[in-house]
Amino acid sequence: MKAYPSQNIKVFVLVLAIIFSLQQASSQDQNFWSNVRFGGNLGIGFSNDTFSAILAPAAIYEFNPWFSAGFGLNFGYSSFDNDRFNEEGNSTNYGASLITFFNPIPEFQFSAEFEQMGVSRRFEVPGETFKDNYWYPALFVGAGYRTGFVSFGIRYDLLFDDDKSIYGSAYAPFVRVFF
Repeated sequence: MKAYPSQNIKVFVLVLAIIFSLQQASSQDQNFWSNVRFGGNLGIGFSNDTFSAILAPAAIYEFNPWFSAGFGLNFGYSSFDNDRFNEEGNSTNYGASLITFFNPIPEFQFSAEFEQMGVSRRFEVPGETFKDNYWYPALFVGAGYRTGFVSFGIRYDLLFDDDKSIYGSAYAPFVRVFF
């Protein structure tokens, strides 16, 4: 049984909430909505036997030019049909995430994201069908290049579990857009 650092996650969420609350209290005279950015991720992938699609809308609040934080929703679907081994299956996932960005310079972005996903999987081999429903946490740290409204880079899942993750690797490239 793999242990997850749940204490670290709780501390991360608590610190994020405190920072957000303190910033809100100190900037009562600013227009809240002028600092909110909407966007997120949209992805599609396919190979000879696999198809996947991801929709992840998000909203962030820019506290200052260097730090922003927010939340997102995540929806995904993937399917595969492997004729060589006569296997097929699909997976549907949904959930939410907390996101933080740190921009030491405008073009460079560090990110941290806690994601909690509900996963529903079905896998068929000749004569048998396997079904699995569970919740999967992911804690990503990443770095990317930002130009205008778009940032792209790579992130790493600190809680990656090869048997339960919806991702094929702990490393995942990203493209984010926020307006």
